[in-house]
Amino acid sequence: MSENDLGLDDPLEGAGDGAGDNFADDWAAAMQEQQALADRIASAPKIAQPMRAEFDDLVPPPTVEAKSEDVNLDVLLDVPVTIAMEIGRTRINIRNLLQLTQGSVVELDRLAGEPMDVMVNGTLIAHGEVVVVNDKFGIRLTDVVSPAERVKKLR
Repeated sequence: MSENDLGLDDPLEGAGDGAGDNFADDWAAAMQEQQALADRIASAPKIAQPMRAEFDDLVPPPTVEAKSEDVNLDVLLDVPVTIAMEIGRTRINIRNLLQLTQGSVVELDRLAGEPMDVMVNGTLIAHGEVVVVNDKFGIRLTDVVSPAERVKKLR
């Protein structure tokens, strides 16, 4: 049984005798374009190879070497810093964050009674416990980073 027996039309029927030739012409034109591009690339001037640049070694300016015990911190004593006591942290997705309302409870990563972190400008300097002083919260430092370590972290 052929397509004509089923009543199906030939898709090229009525396209004329030149339909196949038109396709071949398009194909030949595309091949000529490709060959012309390949010829242009082959005849293009060659790109010079990059050369390695040479520079003089950088010499740091002469400075007075200061030993750590000679450092005078008096100039820094009046610089204001932000101190923060951190009870704990947690990670939640944005969906849960948007669902928080008044009265919601957020569980932190620390246990009750565990020491808090004392941070200065984002740097841990001590641990401590919460106390109440004159009806205000305070913190009693229980473990303090040594002054030498604090200065080292500032650098």
